[in-house]
Amino acid sequence: MFGLIGHSTSFEEARIKARSLGYDEYADGDLDMWCAAPPQLVEEVTVTSATGKTIRGAYIDSVFVPEMLRRFKTAKRKVLKAMELAQKRGIDITALGGFTSIIFEDLNLLREERVSAVQLDWQRFTTGNTHTAWVICRQVEINAPRLGIDLATAKVAVVGASGDIGSAVCRWLQRRGVGELLLVARRPQPLVDLQESLGSGRILPLEQALSEADVVVWVASLPQSLQIDTATLRKPCLMIDGGYPKNLDSRAAAEGVHVLKGGIVEFWQDIGWQMMEVAEMARPQRQMFACFAEAMLLDFEDIHTNFSWGRNNITLEAMDLIGAASLRHGFTALALDSDLGPESADPTAAPALASA
Repeated sequence: MFGLIGHSTSFEEARIKARSLGYDEYADGDLDMWCAAPPQLVEEVTVTSATGKTIRGAYIDSVFVPEMLRRFKTAKRKVLKAMELAQKRGIDITALGGFTSIIFEDLNLLREERVSAVQLDWQRFTTGNTHTAWVICRQVEINAPRLGIDLATAKVAVVGASGDIGSAVCRWLQRRGVGELLLVARRPQPLVDLQESLGSGRILPLEQALSEADVVVWVASLPQSLQIDTATLRKPCLMIDGGYPKNLDSRAAAEGVHVLKGGIVEFWQDIGWQMMEVAEMARPQRQMFACFAEAMLLDFEDIHTNFSWGRNNITLEAMDLIGAASLRHGFTALALDSDLGPESADPTAAPALASA
């Protein structure tokens, strides 16, 4: 059985959703009440792979909202209590979605081995970052040629390059032979370390990288105060919004600039759930975050282990394995224009996924 731990995109949205699900006491409560509220298992589903295999899953709302981010103790407690609930329910592999995985890593919750009387089994949880990184790279490969961008000569800027997903994207794109990698991040030393490990790539400030890039992969949170001068961007320019929340389209709207929500996949058939409506997916019965899909893929493959765990541990081999499983079980990466046709998803073409 797989599990997904998620949350609403805002406090107001959370209250609206709570009322629609019949949780009136939550809908009427203030933020302090939500801070004290326990996680809730709000939905169970059955999902069938393109191969015909069927699995069961559950969605746990952590009852966390982004307005709680500055309340560090609250944020920490929300994530750990949601993990505790998943383990108590006997869920084999659970993905942390949205801010829950960021909180887990930034606050180093691996130090918290026990929640209440429960000893957490880290093997039961995954951040889903490996599948997210693979999907973002796939989105670059699919969509850049559709805009007439030749990746063999293109400059690709990775904003947030030294992070877990960003560094994996850099290694993948380097192997694919893109023209040049432009490396951007807030802290300089991790960028230098990444550049040395890659043996290539040019470290640039954000403004210069944006002006030079044919493709921008944004895998960092977008600062509230950031203003993008779209007149300086190349045309065409492909921008993959792989951060959270996904709001790059509101900052980079311009003729010739194509912004795509990164790390989103679409399943081969409808799933009878309500959870993705909270995430404002265009097709909520089929589309989901790639991190959530990783838990489903691991359950389809009977691999109940923390496939994605810790910082900068994503390997190209693991990306290949989870990507092969993604195609085989019926997931496709979100594309700019569905009329151009989906990527190939022949479930018989990919080798079996092995434990990483």
